[in-house]
Amino acid sequence: FTAAKITQLALLPQGKQERNKRARLMLAQMDAEDFGHCSNTEACEVECPQGISVLNIARMNYEYNRATFLNYKTK
Repeated sequence: FTAAKITQLALLPQGKQERNKRARLMLAQMDAEDFGHCSNTEACEVECPQGISVLNIARMNYEYNRATFLNYKTK
């Protein structure tokens, strides 16, 4: 569900301003709650009761990597 929300907000024009901070914070919260890392193995897509596509997980990983790189680059 986190991946779907990150994807939704990243694709909206008004969501782009905070996309880097949001991706880092949402994934940090997932780690804090011991949710685990989402990978592109498609195992969770099969089990998802909401039918969330693995493409959302790929987008979430992209947004997180992008945010991490841009944050590192600006330091």
